[in-house]
Amino acid sequence: MTGKKNIRLLQGNEACALGALKAGVRFFAGYPITPSTEIAEVMAKELPKVGGKFIQMEDEIAGMAAVIGASLTGKKALTATSGPGFSLKQENLGYACIAEIPCVVVNVQRGGPSTGLPTSPAQGDVMQARWGTHGDHPVIALCPASIKECYTLAVRAFNLAEKYMTPVILLMDEVIGHLREPLDFDEVAELDILERKKPEVSPEAYIPFGAGEDGVPALAPFGTGYRYHVTGLTHDESGFSTMAPQAVARMNQRNSTKIQKHLADILAWESRNIEDAEIVLIAYGGSARSAKEAMDRLNALGHKIGFFRPITIWPFPEKEIKKIAGKVKALIVPEMNMGQLKLEIERAARGLTKVIGVNKIDGELITPQEIIDAVKGVQ
Repeated sequence: MTGKKNIRLLQGNEACALGALKAGVRFFAGYPITPSTEIAEVMAKELPKVGGKFIQMEDEIAGMAAVIGASLTGKKALTATSGPGFSLKQENLGYACIAEIPCVVVNVQRGGPSTGLPTSPAQGDVMQARWGTHGDHPVIALCPASIKECYTLAVRAFNLAEKYMTPVILLMDEVIGHLREPLDFDEVAELDILERKKPEVSPEAYIPFGAGEDGVPALAPFGTGYRYHVTGLTHDESGFSTMAPQAVARMNQRNSTKIQKHLADILAWESRNIEDAEIVLIAYGGSARSAKEAMDRLNALGHKIGFFRPITIWPFPEKEIKKIAGKVKALIVPEMNMGQLKLEIERAARGLTKVIGVNKIDGELITPQEIIDAVKGVQ
């Protein structure tokens, strides 16, 4: 109706699912697991309305395998999980990496290890998102900190997956997954939606894993007349396995550098009050909300506190961190783990300043006051 705003009060998980639908997802396979289950519930309800398919699989391993199969037919495919489910997906996630199959895996982090704290927040999967599957491989992982970002980053995750022919991880946490905020759908109505590129040659001339200057192959959807071999073995441009050292090196290098050579397009972050800051808070996901509040309270008291939030967790925005580190007395890193991103920040800062962690692993959110206390303790 005229004059009526298109606003809905949504949970983060709900917004993530609706964002994926906006991106063009038409297939979901997964296994219900707290605290990500609402994503599956929304998909089960909404996908049939748009001609899509929802399948509850027998386990997380099968869920990841089905997503790979759906993507090979040209469909945008999604799965969602948490904790031990993310661990189970790792072998097939590696398959998607080496076979260059675009898909999105949402991991709504909870306390661990093992079954851990199924209903409590944590951020303990940061390094697993980067190194969970074995071998050298490219990774893109995005981390929302609001309900709006759950929606917009779900779209962006699929855009990046399709553009660079790679799995993308949407790394949420229970705080963000179950938080409720209003989302104005008019504000997100004009998001760009990208599709994977198609082969420009005939089926007879087609080389599936050949790539141009962008380093990204054009994998034709199965069933469109283009035949090629897909394997988890190291393969050459034809798709068939090889152990020839030059071919192995060439293919692995291209697969990794297709991400590294496009960092300007992939990396995203939020920063505030950086230019004149004496101390900068670096946080992500649910912890970033507490860090912003801490910054506002401290600045109101006359302190000079900045804020930096990596939206793209992997690849890591190390050049930006190094620039900031060279200007401040300390970097303070609040995260609901024992210091996973802190290690990466220390590597990027390269001894230019102190890096101080504010860590919590008891299933509770880090409070603004705990961050304020850490800032006041900086000498």
